[in-house]
Amino acid sequence: MSKRLAGNWLIALSIVAILVGAPGGGVAKATVVKANKVKQIAIATPEKATDYGWNQQGVQGARAAANAFGAKLVVDQGIGYNNTESVLRRLATGGANFIIAHASGYATVAPRIAQQYKVPIIVYDFPKTVVKGLVSDVETSSQQGSYLAGIVAASKTKTGTLGLVLSAGDPNWYKQSGGFIAGARSVRKNVKFVREQIGPAAYDDAAGGKRVAQAVIAAGADVFFGMGDGSSFGYLSAAETAKAGHKVWFIDVIGNKTPIDTHHVLLSSVLWDFAPTFKKIITDINNGTFGTHYYNLTAANGISLLRTPYIPANVWNLVERDRHQISAGMIHIPLTTTNAAVHKLCSC
Repeated sequence: MSKRLAGNWLIALSIVAILVGAPGGGVAKATVVKANKVKQIAIATPEKATDYGWNQQGVQGARAAANAFGAKLVVDQGIGYNNTESVLRRLATGGANFIIAHASGYATVAPRIAQQYKVPIIVYDFPKTVVKGLVSDVETSSQQGSYLAGIVAASKTKTGTLGLVLSAGDPNWYKQSGGFIAGARSVRKNVKFVREQIGPAAYDDAAGGKRVAQAVIAAGADVFFGMGDGSSFGYLSAAETAKAGHKVWFIDVIGNKTPIDTHHVLLSSVLWDFAPTFKKIITDINNGTFGTHYYNLTAANGISLLRTPYIPANVWNLVERDRHQISAGMIHIPLTTTNAAVHKLCSC
């Protein structure tokens, strides 16, 4: 008899002895511990997870969630949008118990893969895409974080003009624009705004990002809020090389570019931490409640503002006060999901 088999027999005999030797001479009720269903997590991202933004934050959140549940993490990064179905199929057949399809552009393909291979999958920005046990959606109340960014921007500007730079016609960028405007006006009602957009979907256009950021700087903005992915490196460069005769500050979104801010122009960033949401999703999968509702990143569970040394203590106190009030539902932030709604709010 092998050592492994002998060990199994000893374990079995021990269990029998415990049950038979229960008080009262009967058989004790065994406590059943429900095993976690999620043993392997997979995430597919459109770009490399080195962007200090959407892709990197997603992978970091997935890693934190995997570590919390003792699960294996498989990262398939930089897959773009032309090969999505085959990548998700490979992950579904490769042992994943939960797949993060980390782009709103994957939301049409991912549900088919989930239902075909019976693997829970999460998508983005499609709240009606919910299938019990298989598919759910992540939304973001991103305007809550940008409201806080607006407070910092309005408190920092010397010219009284703030810039808004968008990489694309993205509902999240429009929501954040509205939040930024409202936050800025909460501390400085007469602040002005100038706004530029690179294109309909220029998420990774760094050269275009630099061009439009330079345009808002030329229009008088000494603090600008830049929303993009790869294009945000162009925003950073525009702030670094500004020849406006005064300091120009850049506020970023989603990730933290502090490690590459060698010119000290990064004032802050609206951070999106996906880890709490991913952990909640895994808990729901294990409990059998996944696919009965969608998830939402808010100031209470994942959206925050990066504090840098360039934000004075009195301004940060305002940020913290309003963050708590937003989480408690005490501050109303306008929801601007279209370009027209943003224009109406600020006339810019």
